[in-house]
Amino acid sequence: MRNQLETLAKPRPLLDRRGWAAFLAIGFVLIVLVPLLNILPGRGSMLHLSDYLIPLLGKYACYAILALSLDLVWGYAGILSLGHGAFFALGGYAMGMYLMRQIGTRGVYGHPVLPDFMVFLNWKELPWYWQGFDSFPFAMLMVLLAPGILALVLGWFAFRSRVTGVYISIVTQAMTFALLLAFFRNDMGFGGNNGLTDFKDILGFPIQAPSTRIGLYVVSVIVLGLCFLLCRFVTQSKLGRVLLAVRDAESRTRFLGYSPTAAKLFAFVLSALLAGIAGALYVPQVGIINPGEFSPANSIEIAIWVAVGGRGTLYGAILGGVVINLVKTWLTGAAPELWLFVLGGLFIASTLLFPKGIVGMVGQWKAWRDQKKAYALDDKAAAEKGAE
Repeated sequence: MRNQLETLAKPRPLLDRRGWAAFLAIGFVLIVLVPLLNILPGRGSMLHLSDYLIPLLGKYACYAILALSLDLVWGYAGILSLGHGAFFALGGYAMGMYLMRQIGTRGVYGHPVLPDFMVFLNWKELPWYWQGFDSFPFAMLMVLLAPGILALVLGWFAFRSRVTGVYISIVTQAMTFALLLAFFRNDMGFGGNNGLTDFKDILGFPIQAPSTRIGLYVVSVIVLGLCFLLCRFVTQSKLGRVLLAVRDAESRTRFLGYSPTAAKLFAFVLSALLAGIAGALYVPQVGIINPGEFSPANSIEIAIWVAVGGRGTLYGAILGGVVINLVKTWLTGAAPELWLFVLGGLFIASTLLFPKGIVGMVGQWKAWRDQKKAYALDDKAAAEKGAE
């Protein structure tokens, strides 16, 4: 038991030298080269990245953050949450409320305070829960608090009651569906079925301007990098190894003197915060947030991203989130009726053929290659020894 405790306490590096080199190289390409390829080459050049691609890449960065958030709890703590779409949507609504407050008299009805949908529904004053959203710092605080508090309350009751396995998946999906129904109601004051849209400015910059879109993309990529490093720090720390122990043997971990409830609650709340940040970055780039983001199908799709990329690896989650959404973008334009079949097929294939995901499959191939080289060297050494 003492050796096990010492193993948990042994520090591990955040990234090795090759890892830092790859991280910085990818960051340079995404943060520097991609914007330059949009700005410098002429529109007729083969090197030019169109104005359409920049927010699309920014959206993929948001999806990657969302996949990271789920991988933290599913891949490392063994909690299959099917409610991360709700945390993403809550962060998005908090940002959307700030953006709606920036419209002012430029709305269809020209009301200086009330959003257009409230004027249309004959509301006379701004609801109390909209107060303060004209301030960007307050809105960013709500981006964190809304999903964070929900995750804290839900996780505290669930983990304290030792709800695990499929039951936690059912609870989180029920929460998502309940929020979906609530936000569809016009009397909730969040735009009902249409949601929040027609945004004008963010921090005083026109939201449709190419320079603003590039800025949002760059911020999304930087935040993705910071979220990756944060998750990497957590998973490489003592807490990360406790989470792995909880995932693999919760009762034994409790017997060793650790608190599985506290570890799981921390990971669950942190993942909800990351999902909320992803939603806040997503909304100004797509220009709308509506109750459809609460759809349980969205949360299931997030789990498929992580499963296909490789859960418990972090970079596998990023890879899955980006690659699957690239395929989705192409396929929904070329053959939209096939997308759901392809998505389901990918999930089945990842479950049956490569359960460790793309990253795990690559790792297995490398291990097989190294083993083959080792056998070849052993055979060569044996042959040389026999020749002597």
